[in-house]
Amino acid sequence: MRCVAPVLLSAIVAAPALAAPVPAVHSVMETGEALQPGEYLWAADGVAPGRLSIVVDLRRERLYVYRGGVEIGRTLIIYGADHKPTPTGSFPILEKDRDHVSNLYNAPMPYMLRLTWGGVAIHGSGEDVDSRYATHGCIGVPDEFAALLYAQAKKGDSVLVTRDWMPEVYGREGVQTASNN
Repeated sequence: MRCVAPVLLSAIVAAPALAAPVPAVHSVMETGEALQPGEYLWAADGVAPGRLSIVVDLRRERLYVYRGGVEIGRTLIIYGADHKPTPTGSFPILEKDRDHVSNLYNAPMPYMLRLTWGGVAIHGSGEDVDSRYATHGCIGVPDEFAALLYAQAKKGDSVLVTRDWMPEVYGREGVQTASNN
């Protein structure tokens, strides 16, 4: 697993019109290259403390973390298989559990951030997080990223699960598919 060194780009961008609350974004990170499976960006140093806003883009298979409108984290994700889709919408973090084990699948879910009482959560999914894999509706991220997110996230922080998040900013990252990974 590797943390790619990001560069912050300041830009005022308008939030797309969605029914769910949308975080205001003022600054995003730039790497110059697409993230590879297991890689992530994390740059929280120097960003004012405050509540997190997390956005999951199912189309691009990315999770973005913002604090005060500044992007502090980004990674590739895995998400629900077709028969167990990840729900879209706005969710508060309901519960945190560092060493959670699924009571349905008896599977480890380290650094779990619960989004629904029906079992959907953001959690660590090992180092090999890429589109060859799927979950039972959860959002899986690399374990190292999950630990960083877990340390910063608070109960009540907002998670928006959507498709095609801010394409005018993140569109150049392309859409992840099994054929282009």
